[in-house]
Amino acid sequence: MKILTLGALIVVASSATAMAQDVAAGKTSFNKCLACHAIGEGAKNKVGPELNGLDGRHSGKVDGYNYSDANKNSGITWNKETFLEYIKDPKAKIPGTKMVFAGIKNENEANNLWAFLSQFDKDGKTK
Repeated sequence: MKILTLGALIVVASSATAMAQDVAAGKTSFNKCLACHAIGEGAKNKVGPELNGLDGRHSGKVDGYNYSDANKNSGITWNKETFLEYIKDPKAKIPGTKMVFAGIKNENEANNLWAFLSQFDKDGKTK
């Protein structure tokens, strides 16, 4: 019984470490986004909107940001699945978007970026 408990603790600890590594890698990947986007407490709109509270947010809904009609009318509610599809090729997912980013094709990198972005609530605090 002690072996089973120890094994379960190792699995839980390994999972937590893997998640921390994903978020850290996602933070590094976010450097590609920094020229246009901000995230975290005090984040402001730049060339692109601030990204706080992205998970569950409707596309085209950040106050003070001038979205394209394509983005405002896309009907997208951001979640992991939608983000991963979008970030591969933003112009293919939302034709007419103002976003000029070529995309992140590497699935692992895109997942890490989502892990980083989705940890921030609408006020820029980590969940």
